[in-house]
Amino acid sequence: MSEDLFILGETKAEKYTSLLPQLKALIGKEKDMTANLANISAALKSTFNFFWVGFYWVKKDELVLAPFQGNVACTRIALGSGVCGTSWQKKQTILVEDVDKFPDHIACSSLSKSEIVVPILKDNSVIGVLDVDSDQLNDFDEVDKVHLEEICSWISSFA
Repeated sequence: MSEDLFILGETKAEKYTSLLPQLKALIGKEKDMTANLANISAALKSTFNFFWVGFYWVKKDELVLAPFQGNVACTRIALGSGVCGTSWQKKQTILVEDVDKFPDHIACSSLSKSEIVVPILKDNSVIGVLDVDSDQLNDFDEVDKVHLEEICSWISSFA
């Protein structure tokens, strides 16, 4: 099977709509979570040219860095700390237009300007988060929120 993605559409919504079935085909019956998260990160980064895309997985009482695409990143994040820890604590997606205005933002890279973090829920517990950063201010919107939440819901089905 070819691992090439063929993204159709001009708008973000069209690209997300084109991407999701291809992600499902790419993952297929693969059971290894690291492999799956790595491919999802790569697909999102290459499709949208995001600055950083990756996952943090809940391990005991902290989020621990999992597969990602982009610059080196923070390794561990406490519950309630930064955007990722806040998303975990609140069990909700957090969209940040300007990370410099987010209280307690953790700056893994000074080049990051906006961010969206989506919790991955299983049995009403957060098992991980998807973290996407942009080097542009106000780069995320409701379209990203809806589609990234759909991807995270799908991830929880095989996590």
